[in-house]
Amino acid sequence: MKVHKGDTVLVVSGKDKGAKGKVLQAYPDRNKVLVQGVNRIKKHTAISSNERGAQSGGIVTQEAAIHVSNVMVVDSDGNPTRIGYRVDEESGKKVRVSKRNGKDI
Repeated sequence: MKVHKGDTVLVVSGKDKGAKGKVLQAYPDRNKVLVQGVNRIKKHTAISSNERGAQSGGIVTQEAAIHVSNVMVVDSDGNPTRIGYRVDEESGKKVRVSKRNGKDI
């Protein structure tokens, strides 16, 4: 998967189209990413009380995972770009490259 944790991404389709956010978690097995402030849902949890008597639960708003095809990585210029790979000549490792401007990400 070409999108990694910590990348800044732009949502290109869906209800949050146009929103930018940081990738909090990547799920490569499901091809999904968790983006900060995007695809917020309301989760209903059962109300329970702990040993001190405080209650926890109710309705919690949190981010849900979004499919990786609905986001694009934002490059160093601030523009959304597709991602490619190249092999670094010195180290021999695979590095990600911006298709828009050819710079390393």
